[in-house]
Amino acid sequence: MSLKHLGTENVENTAQTYASMYKDEKDALVKRKESYATLAKQYYDLVTDFYEYGWGQSFHFAPRHSTETTPGSIARHELYLALRLGLKKGMKVLDVGCGIGGPMREIARFCGSQIVGINNNDYQIKRGTVLNQQAGLSQNCSFLKADFLHVPLENGSVDAIYALDATCHAPDKVSIYSEMYRLLKPGGCFAAYEWCVTDQYDPSNPVHNEIKKNVEIGDGLPNLDSTADVIAALEKCGFEIIESRDLAIPDAINPIPWYQPLVPSMSISSFRVTGLGKWLTHYLVLGLEKVGLAPKGTTSTHEMLMLAHDGMVRGGQTGIFTPMFFFLVRKPAEKS
Repeated sequence: MSLKHLGTENVENTAQTYASMYKDEKDALVKRKESYATLAKQYYDLVTDFYEYGWGQSFHFAPRHSTETTPGSIARHELYLALRLGLKKGMKVLDVGCGIGGPMREIARFCGSQIVGINNNDYQIKRGTVLNQQAGLSQNCSFLKADFLHVPLENGSVDAIYALDATCHAPDKVSIYSEMYRLLKPGGCFAAYEWCVTDQYDPSNPVHNEIKKNVEIGDGLPNLDSTADVIAALEKCGFEIIESRDLAIPDAINPIPWYQPLVPSMSISSFRVTGLGKWLTHYLVLGLEKVGLAPKGTTSTHEMLMLAHDGMVRGGQTGIFTPMFFFLVRKPAEKS
């Protein structure tokens, strides 16, 4: 959690610039959408080290069976996309908004495809390239620095595309989905886990709006769209909807909800998310910042992540938010 990649003098400036995007100004949402690429880059400049330290190399959640570990459920969540897309050796695949490449490496080991991770963050690409080398997967996994709305690849040049908790950073769904449509070969499929507000979200409810805002601020999002918005955008772009459903809803296979690791309990592993654990972490980070062992801005970054924690737990518990609205869609095959 050193944030050394930013340079000590830049952490506070980056944190302040990021926070300014969420001020209660009339045109704040418009500004966030216009600056979506900068917003996401600044967010991951600040939080990548925190994420990897606290969560591992895969920056997403997963539902879980009672016999399963959290890392096991996360891997299964990733491999489900590979299975539904029918990924196999020889296919060219895009991982859109790939982070440091945890899911990409898991999927490459599973199916042997050539996977290119799209990312606009230099630090994450540098870190992910090292991890690819350490895993012996440099032949299968690579990174392409690009804005995911403007990927420098030819039309119809990839066999399949997936995204885990990443396209929520786009300014609007039609823009991102139309780019995926352009990149896919005719008959190719796109699968994703999308962050959304659900049908239970009430825009006139101030508690719901507070939860939504905390998720947006804490996770670097321009705006949370609804599940209906997602389906409408996919159809507008020309995709055939094969399947769509909210995997956050507990069932017999996944009775333990995705947000359970964030809920305080008596276990040692979850102490950090208890009230006392968060309080101690806050003052530890604050103390390190004051004595110069952590750069200024580290505390505000931690506070931002606590907003995310609050929004996600309450959003999951109330059912108004899901980080795993799953869809599988196909670009129609060319008519002969």
